[in-house]
Amino acid sequence: MPLSMVHEGAKAVLRAVTGGHEMRGRLAAMGLLPGIELEVIRNSGHGPFVVGVKGSRVVIGRGMASRIEVE
Repeated sequence: MPLSMVHEGAKAVLRAVTGGHEMRGRLAAMGLLPGIELEVIRNSGHGPFVVGVKGSRVVIGRGMASRIEVE
């Protein structure tokens, strides 16, 4: 399921990124790699998407969140 569908407060494991090489590189630089556990901090349905990764908060766009596959 795409990360954009995960509710606030829920945790998920990143499985794959369906974007291009540049997007995968950008996400990797933010610590978003396959196998990492994420916690959805903010998913209001509008505006940026905020996730917790290894004690840090990462802000990504909704389009990017829709290309991150989690379980």
